[in-house]
Amino acid sequence: MRATVTSATVIVLAACMGAPGGGGSEPGRGGRFGPPGGLEPTQPRYINPGTLAALPGFTHAVRVGATLYISGEVALDSTGQLVGPGDLRAQARQAFANLAFVLKIGGATPADVAKLTIYVVNYSPHDFAAIREAGAEFLPARNPPAGIVVGVQSLPLEGMLIAVDATAVVRAMFQPRVR
Repeated sequence: MRATVTSATVIVLAACMGAPGGGGSEPGRGGRFGPPGGLEPTQPRYINPGTLAALPGFTHAVRVGATLYISGEVALDSTGQLVGPGDLRAQARQAFANLAFVLKIGGATPADVAKLTIYVVNYSPHDFAAIREAGAEFLPARNPPAGIVVGVQSLPLEGMLIAVDATAVVRAMFQPRVR
């Protein structure tokens, strides 16, 4: 059995993801962001670097507290041109470079990535080597993130072969200051 994911379900708009803790605000039960007496509610920070081309209607990343939700980064250069038409390896390298850039702007590193989802047009198992090679330049070899490669029929723009989305937990936020 082969599942097909359409382009409408491929890119998940990170801004639509709800915060943990539910949405109620009953007295004594805590608010949307957890129990009473917990952390102050954190406003989402929308990250759209001006030097990185974006797909219309999508935010590159949304950071809520220590969690950074990154939309599907694709193989567009800073001018919005597709890098490596027809070349999965070149597109994967660009998508991972864009992911690393968004991580940096969001205050994270590739080692902070907890979950990685890679969407590949017309995926075949022999594509995995090219994707791993491109990702190895940006992701840690030791303790890589949890992840999956998903074959899809298409992506939002003609000629795109790969999109990489991630969820990162910014560890630097929890490290004590050295004086």
